[in-house]
Amino acid sequence: MVRVSVLYPNKQGGRFDMDYYLTKHMPMVREKLGAALKGVAVEQGISGMAPNSAPEFVTMCHLLFDSRAAHDAAVAPHQAALVGDIPNFTDIEPRFQFSDVKL
Repeated sequence: MVRVSVLYPNKQGGRFDMDYYLTKHMPMVREKLGAALKGVAVEQGISGMAPNSAPEFVTMCHLLFDSRAAHDAAVAPHQAALVGDIPNFTDIEPRFQFSDVKL
């Protein structure tokens, strides 16, 4: 199993519309990726290690696929639409990480 983490760093003055992300963007992601998408989780940062400190990331999204190849095949035909929707909910440049799920 491969997890794709989409990380939105906490940027001074950055904009992130969680309502749009949850009600418009993520349903589009699910629809476009279809059965290749095995699971999804969206997290909103609330703090760093110290109480009342700013979180490192305002939002994290984790997408599960059987493999990197399954991800690539599912995303390829929809990449322009998925990336093109980003300005509708944020001006923060996302970071991506692919991880092999061990547990």
